[in-house]
Amino acid sequence: MEEQPQQREDREPAGTARRFVFPSALTVLAVVTVAVWIVAFFIPSGTYDRGPDGSPLQGTYHHEPARGGFVHRLGQLFLAPVNGLYGVRDLKTGEVAPDAVGTLYGSAGVFLFVLAIGAFITVVFATGALDRGIERLAHRLRERGALLIAGVMTVFSLLGTVEGFAEETLGFYGLLVPLMLALGYDRMVATGTIILGAGIGVLASTVNPFATGVASSAAGISLGDGIALRFAMWLVLTAVTIAYVVRYARRVRANPARSLVGFREGDRELAEQAVHPPELTGLQKGVLVLVALVFAFMIFSVIPWASALSGKADATPYGWELGWGFAQLAALFIVAAVLVGLVARLGEQKLSATIVQGVADFVAPALVIVLARGITVIMTNAKIIDTVLHAIEGTVRGTPEALFGVMVFVVNLPLAFLIPSTSGHATLAMPILAPLAEFAGVARALVVTAWQSASGWMNLWVPTTAVVVGGVSLAKVGYDRYLRFVWPLLVILAVLVCAFVAVGAVVGSGGG
Repeated sequence: MEEQPQQREDREPAGTARRFVFPSALTVLAVVTVAVWIVAFFIPSGTYDRGPDGSPLQGTYHHEPARGGFVHRLGQLFLAPVNGLYGVRDLKTGEVAPDAVGTLYGSAGVFLFVLAIGAFITVVFATGALDRGIERLAHRLRERGALLIAGVMTVFSLLGTVEGFAEETLGFYGLLVPLMLALGYDRMVATGTIILGAGIGVLASTVNPFATGVASSAAGISLGDGIALRFAMWLVLTAVTIAYVVRYARRVRANPARSLVGFREGDRELAEQAVHPPELTGLQKGVLVLVALVFAFMIFSVIPWASALSGKADATPYGWELGWGFAQLAALFIVAAVLVGLVARLGEQKLSATIVQGVADFVAPALVIVLARGITVIMTNAKIIDTVLHAIEGTVRGTPEALFGVMVFVVNLPLAFLIPSTSGHATLAMPILAPLAEFAGVARALVVTAWQSASGWMNLWVPTTAVVVGGVSLAKVGYDRYLRFVWPLLVILAVLVCAFVAVGAVVGSGGG
């Protein structure tokens, strides 16, 4: 039974300083909501004229008073989470309200998509197929150290780029730490393999629903827009990261004295505990095939194939293109969760309970999206989003396309630290950042790519993420040692990301 906070306080020794704990993403966004509501009273309201596609027209900003007084705005604060979920933007006034008549402005589609992904991922893990598959891969390559590192990192990176594989990696330290020690490596090699393997996939997300998906929705573009540039980034950055970890591993194996963490008492005995994992069953193999097919179909369904193959953003879609959005993808993953459960023969009771548990586990990130969208609604109804855009317009106007992408990357670094939730950061930042693309003459997809790169880069090392702090704790390597290990790679990755977004802006790959 969980102890009450007061009970824990009573057990702390007298004079012991209470350690600061960084607030959760929900708390941070709640504070930001109130802060933005207050600041909105002091920022002049105004708006841009819009083009046929809803994009702001450069040079058309003008003052326009916001509707209502203090009581009305107090109601906006009260309704912010509700509007963030299913607020509707009125066709005449442009104000967002739950009972308005117009177009959906809330994040209901993305909210349901996240819950559906949660159900699917939880069912997959309940079958044991994914865990067992990775364990079998690690054991099969146990005699070939460099290939083992590359193989595990590639699988983790692939899972990161398509479904945001991150916290799930914490379960693999018990397997990989003994394996790496048995091969003559140190604990840092296992840590780098796990954290950097999945992290680089999330940094270079292609269709990751929690990064690319949420950001694309907030930017008003398709999940498939910009996938060519993101895929090229994923290939290059994954290869560079694997090479970095393998280089360190070989150096430690050749000379153990060069290890950044050394070897603990009992490491040799721990290395001997690396056991032979059971073989994959036929059902588990079937589950892995089905999971691969589901993600392959998702990628196929969202890519604007005519634009991607012709290089023309306004190309007429092919007849076989699906052009799916978040509503269809949510349905896909709900059906896929049921299919995986049937293939794995989980049974009706367990399958139903697992789906419900998966939805429950992902309510927190889904609520983060809703709260972040609610902040955007406050800014929209106060008519200050366009004012902020106008303030930046002068800076962006005339900025070289290559420099614009780099600016988006750099600006989002501190935001990623303050809001470690990827989906919350995207929902909050994209409504302001995406329209800037029109002023700079680049595609909105490039803004999404630069933003998610900044978020992913920060989450490779910041102490506000459980993946990093929990990982170094499980591996027993020390956070300071991990920083010493990873900082040269962080510099390399930052340079490569800036180069990719700069080239993507110049050649137009951000829109492909």
